[in-house]
Parts: sequence; C-alpha cells; structure tokens
Amino acid sequence: MQFDAQALAELAGRTMYERDPASQRLGMTLDEIRPGYARMSMRVRDDMLNGHGTCHGGYIFMLADSAFAFACNSHNVNTVGAGCSIDYLSPGREGDLLTAEAQEQALSGKTGVYDIVVSNQDGRKVALFRGKSHRVNGMVAEV
Repeated sequence: MQFDAQALAELAGRTMYERDPASQRLGMTLDEIRPGYARMSMRVRDDMLNGHGTCHGGYIFMLADSAFAFACNSHNVNTVGAGCSIDYLSPGREGDLLTAEAQEQALSGKTGVYDIVVSNQDGRKVALFRGKSHRVNGMVAEV
C-alpha cells in the first residue's frame, strides 16, 4: 500500500498518540500533524500549578516536548530527542489553553532541528523550545 507524505504523517501521529499515556493523561490533544510539523494543546488545570499559582514549567516543557516528538516522528521513522532547551517568556495560568506548535527547521541524515512555540489562547507566547532529534531504527507505524 502506498501512502503520501500527509497520510503517513497522520498514521504516525495516530499510532504514537495511542501509545502515549503520558500525553493523554495530561489532557493533551494532537490538533494537527503534517510532515515536519505538529500542533498540540493542553488546558492548564489546578493540579498543574506551582507555588506561585502559575503553570509549573515542567508541564509547559512536557507539552512542547510532546509536540516536538510528534513533529520529528511525522516522517514515520523512529526518532528520539538528542537535546533540547526552553526559554520561559510568560506564565501559564489556570484555565489557559496552551498550544505548542512544532516546526521542522532542518533535517539531514539522522539529525533534525525543531522549533516549538508555546502560546496561550490569546496568542501570548509562553515559551520557546528548541529540540534536536536523532533517527533510530524502525518505523513508527507499520505500512
């Protein structure tokens, strides 16, 4: 069976999401996936707040990291994170709908670079994340 790049990205995304209890249990949704791109969202709940009453940075990181994972696996080649960094720009608040938009910047051989912007429902940037990926053996979904 032949798959075009978009159909392959959607299949890889569905397959990964079904095997991702961490993202599911935090209420993350995979809103869009294309080759080299993924958009995920998550509502900030009261149990995600830190001692300052704002969204704990670990949850923001996890949302960005999940979008990164879906974007770099969207080519249906098993890919893992090799390194990443995050800059927090403004706080997430209880009830905010945070969206992480991951975009492939470079892909060559086994390595890739992805930029992820996390923003709230008003478009306010909450964090900037950069991830470096490394391809490993195998496919995400059997085709």
